[in-house]
Parts: sequence; structure tokens; C-alpha cells
Amino acid sequence: MAASDAISVFAEGTFEEQILELVNYLARPLPEEQRPGFLQPFQDALVTGEGQTPLDQDNERRQQILSKVLEQVKDLGDGSEREIEGFFNLLLAHLLSLFPLDAPQTSQFVVGLLQTIVNSNEPSGTKYRILTNLYNTIPQHCGLRLPVQRTLVEIASANDELSYISLSTAVLEKWLSEWDVTDEEKSKFIKVVVDAYTKAGDAEASYQYSIVYVRSLPTSTETAHGAALDLISTALRSPTVFDFDPLFRLDAVVAAKSHETFPLLQIFLNDGLSEYKAWEASHSDLYTKFDLDKAQLERKIRLLSLASLAFQNLGRDVSYSVLATALQVEQSDVERWVIDAIRAGLVSGKLSQTSQTFHVVRAKARVFERAQWESLEKRLAAWKAGLASVLEVVASTKKRNGADSSATSAAPNGVEAAAQPAQEVAA
Repeated sequence: MAASDAISVFAEGTFEEQILELVNYLARPLPEEQRPGFLQPFQDALVTGEGQTPLDQDNERRQQILSKVLEQVKDLGDGSEREIEGFFNLLLAHLLSLFPLDAPQTSQFVVGLLQTIVNSNEPSGTKYRILTNLYNTIPQHCGLRLPVQRTLVEIASANDELSYISLSTAVLEKWLSEWDVTDEEKSKFIKVVVDAYTKAGDAEASYQYSIVYVRSLPTSTETAHGAALDLISTALRSPTVFDFDPLFRLDAVVAAKSHETFPLLQIFLNDGLSEYKAWEASHSDLYTKFDLDKAQLERKIRLLSLASLAFQNLGRDVSYSVLATALQVEQSDVERWVIDAIRAGLVSGKLSQTSQTFHVVRAKARVFERAQWESLEKRLAAWKAGLASVLEVVASTKKRNGADSSATSAAPNGVEAAAQPAQEVAA
């Protein structure tokens, strides 16, 4: 990528003036008597001798001067937050303007500056601003964006401030589609994100990013196989994961079909409590082996069984007795399980103690394949027919009301004419 693709933002002044501004900032921490000696080499380098190409036309010479400046950046300097931010904005703008973005030297300079920023004792807010400015200065598709964003994640993770970076799986996948980096580099970055959310104790976010991570890995590798098995175990253990369909869309998970936990995963995707009980009878040793919580798994399969039954009865009443049979519980426990499913976001509706029924308003489909599409088609057709019937009634009513209005509007003249003689007689 050419250097001209960079978005450069410079303060006013010539290149010489801006370089002197940078080195004067770097000289601030030095004792007064040492500053002239520090500044002199830069001042000399900026002078154009007789017969020498003017500095504004000599890119190689400007690169050499800026390289010397970059070598002197050991920390964030002695300045206010605003001055620190201004210094790095100017420095980075020159770096991205003078050096080709795809040159190894540019990457080395950027990585060195990132390390300097990470190691600084300045508040994290200052670091976020510097890094965000750098990220936005780098062209959208440039691979240099990756190490900058990785540094942002690492700083946020170290300071328990992941909410500051406003990350989501949609944003992450957008970045990955834009950055001109290798697939391996993308996978490593996603793993950094997964580890950051795991460290933060955000199991739900960590799980969602783990799905993206497994999807990014070559299916046939040991890394993909191990990550897929970890993902299966996480999904089974989690008390909040009820949607198993995304896992079966991952090649690495499907490739692990010979693993001992895979049949259990299939039960949680498609089957119910009876199938789970049958599996449990012959695999009781796997609970300890894979650190699975028996009570947690039984709760999840009951709630999923309830969701499947509710999905089959959308818009209808389901009796407590039918629910009790599906859940394999006493009828007196049905309401508790329905409320649990509502809290889990699997169903919504209205319980009636009087009629001992649950009226289903909404339910999540565990998978959405041909059978679910056909069911949806039938409901849409019924809804369409119902709307057509309503429209027909409305049209008929409007037509009848229109006829009645015509008759009513004609009546007053006739009444008035008939009433007039009567008034005259009365008079």
C-alpha cells in the first residue's frame, strides 16, 4: 500500500519547524545544560547545504531525520495530556506519510511506539486517545490497524475497561474483513479478544467470540480441533447457552463428530428429555471426565423441550398436563418451569391457573430448517387468510354504512315536507 493512502493531519508550519517542535518536546525532561547538545544534531540535519536537494523534495533525507526522532521516543514525554496527544498525532502523521505502509520498517516503528505506549505510566485514558487517533489515521484496509487494535484490547483488559472499546462480534468481523492481514494473524487477534473477555469474567461475550475464533481456524488443524472441543464443553456447561444451532454451522465442530460429547450436543440441538435420559444411562462417567454439571444439563434440556413444545403450539393454549408429560414433572411444578423458560428468553405467553393452560405467544425454534420454514409458511398463510377475512368484513361494513348514509341523507327533506303542513294546521 502506498504511503499516499495515509490520512495525514499536520499542524501549521514547515517540515523543519514541525521536527524542531517534536525534538523540543522530547528534550523537556533533560537538564537545561543538556538540551542544546540533544537538539544540535537535529538542527544540523535540517539544514540544506549548497548544492543539496531541498528538504521538501528529498523524501529519503526526511525519512532519515524522522527515524532519528523515533529512536528518541522512550516514553510519552513530559507534558499535559493534551500535549502528549498532540505530540503523538504529529509524530504518527509524519511516520505514515513518509514511509510506505507495507514496508517492514514502518511496521517496526509502529510496534515500537505501541510498546512505548503500553509501558507508560500515563493514565489509560491518554493511551486510548493516542491509539484511537493512530487507528483512525491508518487507512481502513491497512494491516497496521491490527496491532493497534490488539494493543487497545490488551490495555483495556489489563485495566478491566473492556467496555471502553465498544467491541461486538459484528464490529470484530467487519474489521477482519477489511484488514489486509493473513488468516493466521486474524485468528491470533480473535484469541486475544476471547482471552480478554474470559479474564474479565464475561462468559457470554467470551463464548460468542469463541464461535468467531473457531470459524476462523483451518478445519483440519489440531488447534481447530482443540478449540472446537472447548467450545462444545463451554456451550454444554453454560447456564445461559440454549442456542446450539450456530455450533453445527462450524466445520471444526462437525469434524469432531467422533468425540464422546458430540452425541450429547446433538441431543441439545434436536431432541428432548427422553433422549437425554437414555444418553445419561450409558454415559454417566462423562460428567466427571468433562466437568459437566448433571443438574445444569437436565435443567437445560427440560427448558429446551418446553421451548420445542411451545413452538409447535404458537398462538394456542397448552394444558398443564401436556406440559408436565413433556417435562417429566408433577403438574404442580409446571408453572415454575414455564416461568424459568420465560426468564431464559425461550418462550413468552400467559399462564392461567383457572384453566390450567399456558397460552403461547412466542417461542424460540431450536433449529430453523425445512420443518420450521414449513410451519412458518402455514402460520403466515393462516394470518394472510385471517387478514383477508377482516378486510372483507371492513369493506362490507363500509359499503353497508355508505348505503345507510345515502338513505338517511334523503330522509330529512321528505320529513320536512311532511311536517310543514302539520305545523300549518297546528297554527
